[in-house]
Amino acid sequence: AGSGQQSVTGVSAADDGNSYWRVRGRTAAVCERGTPVRCGQAIRLTHLGTGRNLHSHRFASPLSGNQEVSAFGEAGEGDYLDDWTVVCSGTYWARDSEVRFQHASTDVFLSVTGEQYGRPIHGQKEVHGMATSSQNNYWKVMEGIFMQPSEVFKVEQYHAEL
Repeated sequence: AGSGQQSVTGVSAADDGNSYWRVRGRTAAVCERGTPVRCGQAIRLTHLGTGRNLHSHRFASPLSGNQEVSAFGEAGEGDYLDDWTVVCSGTYWARDSEVRFQHASTDVFLSVTGEQYGRPIHGQKEVHGMATSSQNNYWKVMEGIFMQPSEVFKVEQYHAEL
């Protein structure tokens, strides 16, 4: 069953080339490169390898029966079901902090609980959406390219601390 869209799986190796995602503004929004992401902001995560967006919808996931998470769209453009809210503490999503991603339309949390696929993607874990927040929903950036904030942001941050 399921939607027939491309599966999103979890792997243990942090340096797997298929694990890279680009953080972008929510659907139909403009987000300047290097702009800090605020806690509570809606974003899109676009897979670097395929150009598809992290997506969810009300289909059951194949292994756990939670909500399906898939990769959807072409060349970074899908639909409003690609929008995820960054749930974190403080003002901004900090590089080393753990965050949750809550689906903007259905409220599930992006999760991985350990169910593993067989062939042809043996050992890869099912990524899905869960209705409740738990330890299975925490994510952390392990590596990547981090853009420096613009000068405008630095001035704003400086004044905010006075």
